[in-house]
Amino acid sequence: MPNSTTLFDFSSTLFADLIIPRPFPNTFTYRVADDQTQNIAIGSRVAVSFGKGAGQIITALVVKLHQNPPLAYEAKMIFEVLDETPSVNEIQIKFFKWISEYYMCFIGEVLQAALPSGLKINSEIKIQINPQFFVLQNDPNWQDKFDFTYNETLLLTELSTKDILSYSEISQFLQTKNPFKIINSLVKKEVILTFDEVKEKYKPKIVKKIRFTFKYCKDPESLKYLIKETEKQPKRLEIILECMQILKPQLIDYQNFNSIGILKSYFNEKFSSSSLQALISIGVLEEFTIIQSRLEEFGSNLHLSVAHSLTEHQQKAYNEIILHFEKSDSVLLHGVTGSGKTEVYIKLITNVLAQGNQVLFLLPEIALTTQIVFRLKKIFGNNLGVYHSKYSDNERVEVWKGIKNGTINIVVGVRSSIFLPFDNLGLIIIDEEHESSYKQYDPAPRYNARDAALMLARLHHAKTLLGSATPSLESYYNCKENKWQLVELFQRFSDAKMPDIQLVEIKNKKSNPEVNNDFSETLVNEIKNAIHKKEQVILFQNRRGYSPYICCESCGFVPDCKSCAVSLTFHLQKGDLKCHYCGHTERVPQRCPQCGSSKFITVGFGTQKIEEDIQLILPKARVQRMDLDTTRSKYGYQKIIHAVENEEVDILVGTQMVTKGLDFEKVSLVGVFDIDRMLHFPDFRSHERVFQLLTQVAGRAGRKLTNGLVLIQTSQINHPIFLKIIENNYKELYSEEIYEREKFIYPPFSRIIKIIIKDKNKSLADDVALTLSNNLKKHLGKRVLGPESPLIDKIRDFFINDIHIKIEKKGMDIVKCKALIFKEIESIYHEKKYRTCLVQLDVDPI
Repeated sequence: MPNSTTLFDFSSTLFADLIIPRPFPNTFTYRVADDQTQNIAIGSRVAVSFGKGAGQIITALVVKLHQNPPLAYEAKMIFEVLDETPSVNEIQIKFFKWISEYYMCFIGEVLQAALPSGLKINSEIKIQINPQFFVLQNDPNWQDKFDFTYNETLLLTELSTKDILSYSEISQFLQTKNPFKIINSLVKKEVILTFDEVKEKYKPKIVKKIRFTFKYCKDPESLKYLIKETEKQPKRLEIILECMQILKPQLIDYQNFNSIGILKSYFNEKFSSSSLQALISIGVLEEFTIIQSRLEEFGSNLHLSVAHSLTEHQQKAYNEIILHFEKSDSVLLHGVTGSGKTEVYIKLITNVLAQGNQVLFLLPEIALTTQIVFRLKKIFGNNLGVYHSKYSDNERVEVWKGIKNGTINIVVGVRSSIFLPFDNLGLIIIDEEHESSYKQYDPAPRYNARDAALMLARLHHAKTLLGSATPSLESYYNCKENKWQLVELFQRFSDAKMPDIQLVEIKNKKSNPEVNNDFSETLVNEIKNAIHKKEQVILFQNRRGYSPYICCESCGFVPDCKSCAVSLTFHLQKGDLKCHYCGHTERVPQRCPQCGSSKFITVGFGTQKIEEDIQLILPKARVQRMDLDTTRSKYGYQKIIHAVENEEVDILVGTQMVTKGLDFEKVSLVGVFDIDRMLHFPDFRSHERVFQLLTQVAGRAGRKLTNGLVLIQTSQINHPIFLKIIENNYKELYSEEIYEREKFIYPPFSRIIKIIIKDKNKSLADDVALTLSNNLKKHLGKRVLGPESPLIDKIRDFFINDIHIKIEKKGMDIVKCKALIFKEIESIYHEKKYRTCLVQLDVDPI
């Protein structure tokens, strides 16, 4: 019987329109083989050859089935249908198309971003054996569970000796041009894993466990005789009784408890290893291994608990949200730091799940997922999935499949989680909605996950709750215009007080010769005081590395990056200079290439230098740094956060990572460095961002019973923005900023489209930018600003020019404007001399 989702008469040839994960504006039509018609459907992944001749083998997505052959070319055949049921649903396809249209990118680029690499089998992939398969081989009857073909057996044998094979190596080994069917069959049987060559190989966490053997599991009464037999061996008896206490043989579901087992490490910490080994050798206990799910790093053995009761103020906010949701799809929760917004979220999630719907919980940073997931895991258990880039491709595929098969109903994730295959989404929570981290920069699509999530909710007829202590002006404006509804929560949890914010004028910071140049005397004294009281300190500097640059003391020479228009940042740990844009690294020169001097000095300071300086000032303090350099590893964030929670750290030094939603009970002091640099950054959002950043980092202090103190070091203590921060006066900030935005037609009163022109030839980049700008001005006039060079006008050997287009929201057709921009860019590429130039589009840049 034909697949009901295709709804076609298969008496004639069937064709499929495919999205190819490449930067092309159109779909491509392929021919469906007769034996594929029963399996293919809209949303199915298929393997096809793309390009001239045999081309590359890639995974494409079916978006339309029909019987009309293409007129301009002969349709190639689809090699293989990779799905038994579609991997992508129709709502996702609509969402992909909207992303493509709104953010002015190709739909193939959207698909490339949306699908995890583990779902994109192609001729560039690598193959490894699934570690779970090795575990299954411990079962003496494991072969009965599989029906391998001859070629599959050959490939598995080769993989067991080679560990990893590429697509071309498999093709050569099996002597077939297209080993797709063999690879896909083994993937479906969960025997092999695929991963990108540029990504790390999947290395699961294999855990050893202990349980009773089958004899004692099948007949719990036999444990009574076992106890009598071991009465004269107290160490063995102690282990048996402990196992009985945990595995509960008196309960009906004892066999389920026993199959789960107990971590072997638990016994190693409490009992004699020789006694444990003896019980294993005589057949009382058995050791087995499992692949631990990555979610279990957040507490696999946590006992589920109920959510905390809401406080009076939280309950009031919750009631208002529910009331607003009856008439509006989007609500902004404006709650001060430490007010317990997460508890409100949890109650909303509980209600949505009770109705049989799914929940997406968006966070701006991976660092935030550790604490949030731990809290949610205790309440929602294995219904919870986590999705972010620190997980391997195959771990992300597990979440994708878990949503499809209904085992995962809540996802906590960063911006890429908006692409997951939800089919019954009831609620999207966007925490810290003001954060710029929701914006994707490179590569395309350059989407804002906050804004895209609103459209995703609309497609699902779901509700959206945005939360922040410092809402973006655009979001607050939407509430003032009654597009969204506003709920306020201005009381901290447990009646904790808002931190005391003080300004420290850094002109006088050298008055005490014992104090290092980066630290005011006031800040050092307060750090000492906090540590004396066994409290914790956060020091915030929004610049990593040791110092922004070094320079020759004799002639002023500054080493710079040859590929980018920036100086090289000095990193102390490895003693090297590094470009934070292209990654170029070189050693510190022994002598100045300009004058020959050997005297170099550091200028300015980053997190590494603050870490070093505070360690010199307070040698006994336990200092930890949290920035990109210390969190590159998979569990970098988690280890640091746990160390602070367990009071193994006295002082945490960090970049913006430490400002976002982290909840540490013992933090009583926050010190802020170098804020003046951000205050005068040439951007219309600079004051808004300073207010948000300082309010957020201040909110890390005094969240429980400890009174918080925030010291902001600045040379401009009379700047009016600081008074608003001290008074937490968001409404005054909003009134002033929104007046300026309306006066000069900036968002939310306009949409900005940024055109980025890049070429390795500077004069060509300038010429293209000027030509394109002049052509656009003929149609859009003064709405076109530029071209102009950005602050950093050369990155990775490409010279850069920017054109900004401000399109007012009233009286302008944004769709026609976008079509005009595309037309003018296309006309540029008609000129042969301009074809090497890259033209990129960024809608709603941040």
